[in-house]
Amino acid sequence: MGVAAYGMWGLFPLYWRLLEPAGAVEILAHRVVWSLLTMVVLTAALRRTPYLRAIVRDRRVVVLLVVAAIVIGFNWGGFIYGVNAGRVVEVSLGYFINPLVTVLLGVLVLGERLRPLQWWAIGIAALAVVILTVDYGHPPWIALLLAGSFGTYGLAKKKANVGAVESLTFETVLLAPIALGYIWWLTATGESNFASHGAGHAVLLASTGLVTAVPLICFGAAAIRIPMTTLGLLQYLAPTIQFALGLVVFDEQMTAVKWIGFALVWLALAIFTVEALRRRRTQLRMVVEASAV
Repeated sequence: MGVAAYGMWGLFPLYWRLLEPAGAVEILAHRVVWSLLTMVVLTAALRRTPYLRAIVRDRRVVVLLVVAAIVIGFNWGGFIYGVNAGRVVEVSLGYFINPLVTVLLGVLVLGERLRPLQWWAIGIAALAVVILTVDYGHPPWIALLLAGSFGTYGLAKKKANVGAVESLTFETVLLAPIALGYIWWLTATGESNFASHGAGHAVLLASTGLVTAVPLICFGAAAIRIPMTTLGLLQYLAPTIQFALGLVVFDEQMTAVKWIGFALVWLALAIFTVEALRRRRTQLRMVVEASAV
């Protein structure tokens, strides 16, 4: 289930390209609307409606999920734009550096303390971003947007501490009026692509809800069955697939400087992952020893 979830997220660029010539904002609007319909059905089928009502009654959770809805909207839109603008490699960079951004947010927002090797990993990743900025001629904005928005989304969801199905349902409820308004405006002005390119294209746009929900369900199933360390390692599968697609399928070019930048990111992730695994083993050993005593 974990491999399926991250594998599907990794293959997303192939799907979003099929939705052209619809623009990124139109695709995003359809994704929100069809995701809402899908999540409402799932909420009812899984009998999560009482949990959804509980969200509405808790002001603190509502505020956190409003933040989550805003940043996931930017994340979805940035991803779609990056893919359809021919910058899949940069999209993959965003998800490669996301774990490091998440840790940094923990320091800045939650007051957590980093261990020495974690500081080294973040420092190396920051150097990589500087090198890539020099090569691009500007900061890798798409990568930074994706990493920052998804890191913030994860932080908001962690603080809200509610189920994945009902929280995503609530988030799409918040975003749906804006999305529906934009789709209505496109239709009224004759700019809509929903029914302009055949039934197949319309079905693909309508499938964005399922494409959003299925990986989420697989992820939720995996999260309760395997250790978090395993799930943490699996998260690198999605950007690795995206990176390969950018090079092999979409024929994006990598300069020598870009290779250096990505190599530094991978080095930072290796340090970060090895340190996390070692600490996990130490903690487990301490628990076992304490139990034996």
